Amino acid sequence: MRPRPAIYSSDPALSRGRFVPEDDPAGRSPFQRDRDRIIHSAAFRRLKHKTQVFVYHEGDHYRTRLTHSLEVAQVARSIARALGLDEDLTESLALAHDLGHTPFGHAGERELDDCMADHGGFDHNAQALRIVTSLERRYAGFDGLNLTWETLEGLVKHNGPLVDASGKPAGRYASRGLPHAIAEFAEGHDLLLDSFASAEAQVAAISDDIAYNAHDLDDGLRACLFDVEAIADVPIAGDALRDVVDSWPDLDRHRLIHETVRRVISWMIFDVISQTRKNAVGMGVETSQDVRRANRAVVSFSPQMAGNNAQLQTFLSSHMYQHDVVKAMMTRARRVMRDLFDAYMTNPSQLPHGWQEQGTSRGSSQQARQICDFIAGMTDRYALDEHKRLFDLDPLFR
Repeated sequence: MRPRPAIYSSDPALSRGRFVPEDDPAGRSPFQRDRDRIIHSAAFRRLKHKTQVFVYHEGDHYRTRLTHSLEVAQVARSIARALGLDEDLTESLALAHDLGHTPFGHAGERELDDCMADHGGFDHNAQALRIVTSLERRYAGFDGLNLTWETLEGLVKHNGPLVDASGKPAGRYASRGLPHAIAEFAEGHDLLLDSFASAEAQVAAISDDIAYNAHDLDDGLRACLFDVEAIADVPIAGDALRDVVDSWPDLDRHRLIHETVRRVISWMIFDVISQTRKNAVGMGVETSQDVRRANRAVVSFSPQMAGNNAQLQTFLSSHMYQHDVVKAMMTRARRVMRDLFDAYMTNPSQLPHGWQEQGTSRGSSQQARQICDFIAGMTDRYALDEHKRLFDLDPLFR
């Protein structure tokens, strides 16, 4: 039985609509249509062969961006249902949150950002916005997916406001300014960048944290980058491990890992649900606009769980992301990105025909952004194949 809708949930009947007006067919809400368009997009399909941490050829058992996005959506719907939020909007945002990622995970993003340093940089959130508003070209009446205002708002602001009340870039953008794609889009479309996004967007964001940390813990253990004993003193992970061992002292390693990780996920979900209910009451949140006008996120971990999560992230950083095996592979992956970018900038005729725009000045920021869009959309496998075609070598194995 579903709980009654929260008074601060997003109501699809009150959506601000789409920037290109369309008639919504009976039987599906605007947010359901957004979810369906995201799932059927080419960018979403390509997530199947984009890295989470491991490069695609390293094994079929590790997470990709696609499996991660599906897991985030599952966590997010669970939280949204318990809180009485709109599940379809929540799921849309969970499924779309990684659309802008490059091949080779965060290493690929960092290298592409360096490549674009003189041309506005690269940011995966801004790239996701470019994809859903411009780069997907499937529909006769518009470029992009023509998603609702609420989905676009949540996609851009799921981690909080991007500017302060005076319009000055804030948070992660305070030092480098707003990404060009976001600033350009915001000139003609007001996404209220100085406010928080909906509760549904906040649920999608915290679900990403839950899924990312828990599942990287799972992948790291299965890849033997660290052993089970190493997590014994890590808050929440160690507690989950002890709970499993106390119940099944002779459990095999495979089941031990799974039972540990699923407890970590469940405990985090329950914590978010409980703390968000307390936040909503304590902050006097009564409408979806109250959520946006609040001075902090309504959806959150409890202070204790936030601390536990931070320590788990620290553990994963030192034992997984900074592991010599992962670092070596990511260093090679960054070289692939740099080589491809330099090759296309030097000789744009090496781009596929559909990506060679007439009248683009060689070496210009317009050309660089076009090449950036092309490389960012690649899968790991396609990037490696392109590198081999252009340079006749496989850089990951030499």
